Amino acid sequence: MGWVADGLDSIRSFQIRHVLTQIVSLGMIVTSALIIWKGLTCVTGSQSPVVVVLSESMEPGFKRGDILFLQMNKDPIRAGEIVVFNVDGREIPIVHRVIKVHERHDTGEIQVLTKGDNNFDDDRLLYAHGQLWLEQHHIMGRAVGFLPYLGWVTIIMTEKPIVKFLLIGALGLLIITAKE
Repeated sequence: MGWVADGLDSIRSFQIRHVLTQIVSLGMIVTSALIIWKGLTCVTGSQSPVVVVLSESMEPGFKRGDILFLQMNKDPIRAGEIVVFNVDGREIPIVHRVIKVHERHDTGEIQVLTKGDNNFDDDRLLYAHGQLWLEQHHIMGRAVGFLPYLGWVTIIMTEKPIVKFLLIGALGLLIITAKE
């Protein structure tokens, strides 16, 4: 427990200027992350350019914990593409494959039907009550790449909040006690 006492003595001995420098550095890191995120949304055209696969519904192609990179452009969505969509009334986006596309020739609007690769039935039961097709505004983006397993960090921090608080606390303590 000597390291705890040493850490507390270290915190007490800081000068105000050093603490302010650390706070400004932390603020710059957070601001940089937000700028990078906003830049990615502009470049990819997707409101959420990176998502984590949260279920096994797309196995064997994508496993739980994979990180997907999304892009949204003006090209029409076609059957076989993997899309990420939001359903009215649900917060968490869903990653599934487009199995049917219905194009209205009079308006040019496209409606799609999706299904998880590992599911037996299409997603109509996941859609809002009475909704049979997804429309363009439901689609967040198309999967254009992925990194396997790296999303487990997010899943663990969501499912076990104590891990998130411990990690944030440890990083905060590291930043405060770091010496240049």
